[in-house]
Amino acid sequence: MASVVTADRGGLSLEGGGSLADVTVAYETWGVLDETRSNAVLVLHALTGDSHAAGPAGPGHQVAGWWDGLIGSGAAIDTDRYFVVCPNVLGGCQGTTGPASLAPDDAPYGSRFPVVTIRDQVMVEVALADHLGIGQWYAVVGGSMGGMRVLEWCAGHPDRVRRAVVLAVGAAATADQIALCSLQIRAIRADSAFAGGDYYGTGAAPVEGLALARGIGQVSYRTGHELERRFGHNPQGAEDPLKGGQFAIESYLQHHGDKLTRSFDANSYIVLSEAMNLHDVGRGRGGPVRALAGVRAEVAVAGIGSDRLYPLRLQEGLARMLPGDRPLTVIESESGHDGFLLEMEQVGAFVASVLT
Repeated sequence: MASVVTADRGGLSLEGGGSLADVTVAYETWGVLDETRSNAVLVLHALTGDSHAAGPAGPGHQVAGWWDGLIGSGAAIDTDRYFVVCPNVLGGCQGTTGPASLAPDDAPYGSRFPVVTIRDQVMVEVALADHLGIGQWYAVVGGSMGGMRVLEWCAGHPDRVRRAVVLAVGAAATADQIALCSLQIRAIRADSAFAGGDYYGTGAAPVEGLALARGIGQVSYRTGHELERRFGHNPQGAEDPLKGGQFAIESYLQHHGDKLTRSFDANSYIVLSEAMNLHDVGRGRGGPVRALAGVRAEVAVAGIGSDRLYPLRLQEGLARMLPGDRPLTVIESESGHDGFLLEMEQVGAFVASVLT
C-alpha cells in the first residue's frame, strides 16, 4: 500500500465538490520495472475486483487472481517483459481509501464518504504512477468499470498512455445500465441494517440488501441462453418449488450474493455503482466525440458478442470515435458481459496482440 495523497499536500479535491484529506492505495505488482521505466502496464479491475489480478488465494484474498490466466511468465501480459501494476480503486474496500476507512476524526467515513467519479479514481491512479516514478504507461488495460478508467486515462492524460486495451464498455453510461445499478443501490439502502450507511460498529451489516443487489447484477452479467441451459425451469435434482424449495436459478443467485457479502462492503458497492452511473468520458470536454478525438494512445477495443449489459453497439461506437482505423474485436461467449473475465484464450490473444 502507498499513501499517494496526503493532507500536507492539499488532499484530493473531487469532481463533485467533495474532498478527501488522505488517500491510501493498495496495489500489487508483478515483474520488474526496467531502467528506462518504459515497460509498465497498468491493469484496472471491474466493480467487485481488487488489486489481486493474478496469483493464488492467500492472506487477504479468498480466491485466486481475477485475471490469473492473463498475467504471468509467458502469459498475454508477460511478467518477464512487463512491470505490471494493479491498484484497488478509490472507494473500494480492499485496502484503498473507501467508506469503511477512517476519516480524520478516527471514525469510519460511512455516510460521510463523498461522491467519487471515474475521473476521480483516475486522479488517484495518476498519483500512484507518480509515486512509482512512472511517467508513461506502456499500456493501460481494463474491462467494464476498469475499461471506463482506461478511457479516462486516454482522454484526460493522453501523454501518459502509449497503448490501451478497452473491453466491454462504452463512452458513457446508458439509461439501462443506470437503471440496473440504481435498483441495486436501492436494494442495499432498503436493508434495515443499512443505518443510513453508518452500520460500522453496530454489530450488523446490510448483507441481505447487498446479496440482493449482487443477484440483480448477476442476471445482467450473463445471458438468458446460458441461464436456461444451465438451470432451466426446474432441472432434475432441484428441490420442488411446489413444496417450498427454490428453483435452481434462485439458488445460483443466492450463492453469488452470499459469496459477495463475505468479501465486499455494501457502502463500497454503492459508491462504485454511483461512479459507474456517472461515467461519461465527454463530460466537460465537449462530448465524447471531441474528448476521444484527442486521444494519442494506440487504443484497441473489444466487446462480447452476447453482452446484454454493455452491448456490442457501444464498443462499435467507441471504435468509430477513437482515432485510427483499428478494427473492433468481438469476443464470442455464451456468458455475456462476464465473458471478458471468463474467455481467457480469446481475451489473452486480443491483449497480447496489442502489447506486442
